[in-house]
Amino acid sequence: MPNVEIMSPRRIRRTLRRLAYEIVERNRGAGTLELFGIRESGVPLAEALAEEIAEIEGHDVPVHDLDTTPYRDDQPDGAERPAASKEGTDVDGRDVILVDDVLFTGRTARAALDAVIQYGRPSSIQLVVLVDRGHREYPIQPDYTGRLIQTKHDEQVQVATDGDFRVSIQDQ
Repeated sequence: MPNVEIMSPRRIRRTLRRLAYEIVERNRGAGTLELFGIRESGVPLAEALAEEIAEIEGHDVPVHDLDTTPYRDDQPDGAERPAASKEGTDVDGRDVILVDDVLFTGRTARAALDAVIQYGRPSSIQLVVLVDRGHREYPIQPDYTGRLIQTKHDEQVQVATDGDFRVSIQDQ
């Protein structure tokens, strides 16, 4: 079955702008923000969100990529888990914004919470997702949602992040 586009590049840009305003408003500015894009698709979204926030606030917001692999609970037994590195980032007293493309079961977001703690003790950790598709296995809810889309369990939500952003759904 072909992909059905549900969010065009124009709509995604508008959504990212709205999310940026919500983040700035809730955090009373951007001075304490650190954005962490969850690899892979969350990184370009975090960078785009940081650009929007910088345009609103007039200064850059740090963006980091976050590898959740070592913290996932769905790794096969005996699988080698790479060590996480701190890379000089310190989030003590900062407001961490985790950015991901799609929230589904909550497993990646749960792993991201564990991963971000390696960088210190933040004042808050907030989650922003472009698409929330339901079907949680963990009690995880995003603080900011681009679009809520009720999907079937066997559908796949795909977010294209190379060049223009696009969101589509495909039956498996």
